[in-house]
Amino acid sequence: MALAQSRKVLTETFGASEGTALWAKRMALVLAGVMALAISAKIAVPMWPVPMTMGTFAVLTLGAAYGPRLGLATIAAYMLVGVMGFDVFAGSSAEKFGLAYMMGGTGGYLVGYVLATLALGTLARAGWDRSVGKMAGAMLIGNALIYVPGLIWLGMLYGFDKPILAWGLTPFLVGDAVKLALAAVLLPAAWKLVGGARG
Repeated sequence: MALAQSRKVLTETFGASEGTALWAKRMALVLAGVMALAISAKIAVPMWPVPMTMGTFAVLTLGAAYGPRLGLATIAAYMLVGVMGFDVFAGSSAEKFGLAYMMGGTGGYLVGYVLATLALGTLARAGWDRSVGKMAGAMLIGNALIYVPGLIWLGMLYGFDKPILAWGLTPFLVGDAVKLALAAVLLPAAWKLVGGARG
C-alpha cells in the first residue's frame, strides 16, 4: 500500500519556507540535530536489566520531526562527525572512536539508525506522527530497522553460534518499550501544540 506523502512534518510548521532563509533554517536544524544526537547518545537512565540510553529515542523522534530528506542529511552529518573521530556515540570514548569504533559491534546498529531515520521520516510525511497508535507503530518499525542490521552484524563479527539475541536485543527491550511509549505520546502532543499549522 502506497503511503500518501503530502503531509507536513513538524519542522515545516515554523520558520522560513522558501529561499535562502529556508536553507539557513535547514542548516541550523542539521547542526542542532547532530548536537542532539551526540548528547542523547551519552545519556544513560538507570533501568533493569541495563541502563536505558537515549540515542535511539533521539534518532527516531528526529526522523519523524525532520522528515526523510532532512533527517537523512542530519544522520549522515552525525555519522561523518563520528568518522572524523569525535566522541559522539553511546559506547565511544577517548580511547575508542572513529571508524574503528563504527566497524565494531555497534556498526550494524549505526546502519540501522540511517534506515530508521528514513522510515520514521517517511511515515511522518504520511501523517503517522499525529496519532498515538500510528506513532507507536512507526516506532516499532524503526526499532526493528535498527535491530535487524545490528544483530546480523554482531553475528557476522562474532559468529551466529553465539548468544547474539542475549547480547544485542533482549536486555534492551524494556527500555525500548519506555521510549516507544514516550515518543508515541510526545509527537502527537507536539502536533496539538502547533494546531493551525497542520498541513
